[in-house]
This record gives sequence, C-alpha cells and structure tokens, in this order.
Amino acid sequence: MNFSNDTELYRVIGANIKRYRKQAKLTQAQLAEYSEISVSYLSKIEAVGCNKSLSISVLNQIANVLNVEITNFFKEV
Repeated sequence: MNFSNDTELYRVIGANIKRYRKQAKLTQAQLAEYSEISVSYLSKIEAVGCNKSLSISVLNQIANVLNVEITNFFKEV
C-alpha cells in the first residue's frame, strides 16, 4: 500500500469506511454514535475531497463497530 500523498490516503480510507458502513446497513448517524464521534466528523472523513487527518484510535473505534480489520481501510478497492 503506497499512497502518493495524504489526500489519496484519506480518500481511500474514507471510501472504505463508507463502503463497510453501507454493507453493515448503518447510517452515518448510527456509525458516529456507536464509534463515539460526531456525525459531522464522520461525514468529513467519508467525503471524497477529505483532507482531514484522523487518529488511529478513531480508525480503531470505527473498525470495531463495523467488525472489520483496521488494515482493510487502507486497501484500494
């Protein structure tokens, strides 16, 4: 997994979170609540043009709620 810049990295992570959230049939509000983050923060993470960094802790919380390996968020699909 190589990313040419942070924007590309955040795009892949956000797209994967959105994909797994939809597979789990969760709304942004539900995932945000279960992950203990705000809906606006989750919305920014999932946005195509996201340039907002996020912590490993937040990624871990989201991965746990979605029941996926955290490394799956970094894989280009």
